[in-house]
Order: sequence, then C-alpha cells, then structure tokens
Amino acid sequence: MGKNKEEKTNNVAETKAAGIESLDTKKTEAVKSDVKAAEVWQAGAKKAEVKASEIKLSAEEASAIAAEKAKMQATLKYQIVRNKESYFMMAPYFILFFFFTVLPVVISVIFSFTDFNMLEWPDFVGWRNYVKLFLEDDIFVIALKNTLLFAVITGPVSYMLCLLFAWIINEFKGVLRAFLTLIFYAPSICGNAYLVWNLILTGDRYGYLNGILLKLGIIDEAKLWMQTEKYVLPVLIVVQLWLSLGTGFLSFIAGLQTVDKSLYEAAALDGVKNRWQELWYVTLPAMKPQLMFGAVMQITQSFAVADISINLAGNPSVNYAGATIVTHLLDYGSTRFEMGYASAIATILFLLMVGTNKLVQKLLGRVGE
Repeated sequence: MGKNKEEKTNNVAETKAAGIESLDTKKTEAVKSDVKAAEVWQAGAKKAEVKASEIKLSAEEASAIAAEKAKMQATLKYQIVRNKESYFMMAPYFILFFFFTVLPVVISVIFSFTDFNMLEWPDFVGWRNYVKLFLEDDIFVIALKNTLLFAVITGPVSYMLCLLFAWIINEFKGVLRAFLTLIFYAPSICGNAYLVWNLILTGDRYGYLNGILLKLGIIDEAKLWMQTEKYVLPVLIVVQLWLSLGTGFLSFIAGLQTVDKSLYEAAALDGVKNRWQELWYVTLPAMKPQLMFGAVMQITQSFAVADISINLAGNPSVNYAGATIVTHLLDYGSTRFEMGYASAIATILFLLMVGTNKLVQKLLGRVGE
C-alpha cells in the first residue's frame, strides 16, 4: 500500500512537472511568436516608411516636373511654336502695328532728347526740350491746361451720356431703335460738322445762335463767339461733347444687345430688385469689353482735340484760348519743323494718355463689386 501510494505521488509530480514544462513551452512559443510578429511588423513599417518616402519623393518630382512644364508653356517661344498657324495669320497685323505705331513712338521718344530741324543731323541736348516746355513755354502751359479741361469735362461726361443714351435706346425694338441709333451716331460721320457750327456761331445777327438769342431778348447785340476769349473754350467743349456721341455710343449699343437675358432672371432670384441694380450687377459686368473700348475712344478723343479748335477758333486762336497740346504740336512740327521739340510735346501727350488709360482700367475693374 505504501509503495503504491508513493508511486501515485511520483506520477502526480511527474504529471505536474510535464504540465509545467508544456506550459513553459507554450509561453516560450507564444513569446517567440510575438517577437516574430513584432519583427514582421517592424519590417512592414520600415517598408511602408520607405514606400511613403518614395511616394513623397515621386510627388515632389512630379510637382517639379509640372512646374517646369508650366513655366516652359508660359514662354512666348513655346506659344509661338504651338500656335504657329495662328501667329502666321496675325503676322501682317503685327508687322504693320510695329512699323506704324510702335516704331514711330520709339523714334519720337528718342528725338525728344535732340535738337532736330529735318535739315541737319539731330544734336543730342538731353532734357533741355522738357525743361523748356514746362519752364519757358507759356503757350504750352496754356495748351496743357486747356487739354486737361477738355479731358476732365468731355471725357467722363461724354462717356456717361453715351452709356445712358445707349441703355435707354436699347429698350426700344426694331425700326425705332435703329432710327434712334442712327440719329445719335450721325455726328461722328458728319463730314460738314464744322461748316454747320460755323453757321451757328457766326459773329453777326445772321448767325443762328445770335439770331435766336436776339429774338428771345436774351442778348442785346450779336456776340463774337469765336473771337472773344471767354467764350472760345466753353463753345469748343460743347461742340466736342456733341461730336463725341458716336463710336462709344455704338459700342455700348452692341454690348447691351449681347447680354444674356437669363442673367437677369438669375439676378432676380439672388435679390436684385430694380433696374439700377440690374445695370450695376448684371449689365455692366457683362459688357466690360465694350466699356473698355468706349473708354479708350473717349480718352483718345478728349486728349487729341485739335480739328475743332483749328476749324472754329483758328490756329492760333485769340490769346491762345483754344490752344491744345495737339495744336501746339502741329505748330512746331508742321509749321516750324522743330521736330525735336515737337517730339517732346508728343511724348508728354503719350504719357498722359497711357496714365489716364491705366486709371480708367482700374476703375472699370471695380464695376459690379
């Protein structure tokens, strides 16, 4: 009995020892498995990091390549090669524009620094012509003042009148709209406009304006409109306003007719309540190209006033009351043949036009805001 009991005890101990050993083996295998899994995870993480860095590097390379390609496409040479047929078709215009616009401007700027009379070789004099213009030439100062008055008054007023009349006339339909358009465009194509105004402004009682005012009792005697200094500039401004209702007006009519009517319906849904809001938020933004064209035409006409003054007031006018930069330019360029000095006058006029054009572009860019 004692022996059997001892054997059983030994068997139990061996069984426990075997169980413990088996448990240790399982734990060891589990630890090894965990270590192996950790090593696999670390290896995968390293591979993922390497792959991510490769992806990042390839993305940076792709971005650099795209930027380089965009930079290359932005170059003029690339555009010319890519669209060579279009540039070939436009080449005649560019050639004519260069030789008849760009080149004369450049030559004029160069000559403005010289003393050139068309008979002798130009003599470089530096800034002397410009100093003489502003400090010694009293007539140029008067002409500059008159030109700026023309530009400030006739430019914006004529521009707004053209836009207003075009907006009103565009509301009519068919034949009536065409008839009214012709009436407002007629002054710009009227070849005998100065003859008509000379008849109106004749300085005796047979002049139309004097006859009407005498009959109404507004004046007691006939006025010499174009021979009296205080009347010359106001009369020229009125005539210029009448003549300027032409090309700009026609471009505005064309622009108004191209506005998509569905834009007005969408604007109404967005809260636009009246015609003035429609004009500001819908109509004007939709016709910005025509607005810019009309602005350029008005700037050119207001700064280049000369024919009106010469035909109505003469050149020179009484006490230079009707003198403008262009009439002063014609005096030195076409009469005295002082081409260096005339080029300086032309350069000043060119800079005035460019500066005004930039200002107008900035103002028109805010339309609809």
